[in-house]
Amino acid sequence: MKQNIMNFKNTIYTLLITIIFTACSTDSTDNNPIDDNGIITEETKELNRKNVGESANDLLSDDTYKSVVFEIFYVKDHKPTDETIANFKSFITERLNKSKGWEIRLEEITVPAKSAYTIDDIKAMENNLRTQYNTINKVAVFGIYLDAEYADNTPEGSVLGVAYQNTSFAIFENTVKQFSNKPLAPSKTVLSSTVLQHEICHLLGLVNAGTDMQTLHQDTAHGKHCNIENCLMYWTAETGEGLLNSITGGNIPTLDAQCIADLQANGGK
Repeated sequence: MKQNIMNFKNTIYTLLITIIFTACSTDSTDNNPIDDNGIITEETKELNRKNVGESANDLLSDDTYKSVVFEIFYVKDHKPTDETIANFKSFITERLNKSKGWEIRLEEITVPAKSAYTIDDIKAMENNLRTQYNTINKVAVFGIYLDAEYADNTPEGSVLGVAYQNTSFAIFENTVKQFSNKPLAPSKTVLSSTVLQHEICHLLGLVNAGTDMQTLHQDTAHGKHCNIENCLMYWTAETGEGLLNSITGGNIPTLDAQCIADLQANGGK
């Protein structure tokens, strides 16, 4: 069981945090996903269906795409708080090197009632909902806030968020709410902000998953995570149980200097 859980962590980087990006390019032809008629085809959509971390440089740097768009859907009554979005805006402004900036689009959706979601369920929802894909002028990120738990939760770990494709993430907001209601727990905004930023960092290639390490700081025993305990990318941010133990003083954890150096070396700030 423990080995299965670890294999899952190493594959899709289950996490507590998460949101996503879309970037713009003005002069790239090799990465141009639009056909001659300006239509996004099923073939070009595959650029947004790669492995987590493969678009790290596209999201971080200004080399190919000059801007990014985050398309975020949320099930009714599970919208991220205004404070969570404000925290996310500050985070991406600090880390993404985009000369033409970024855009966040939020949209409410209604879905059939479910008790749990699998990764296949989430991918199917993305395929039906997503409208923003990479173009010659932008890189696009898809995010979704869900109303039920992750299907592969265990008694030892309740997953709060997952980064499951190169520009795709999901937040199990109902689970976030449940943990924020526990005695002495941080606010929902702090928990949700932590999960969102953590998952985005997996899309940005941390740790050693598309963005090369400048110094050795990967906690290989816990997959693609940092070995610094107070870092945003420490492994305890994987589950609600771990996150409650890792947040001190009710503050959102920040990236440590080694993670920031990795992002900067890959074109970020």
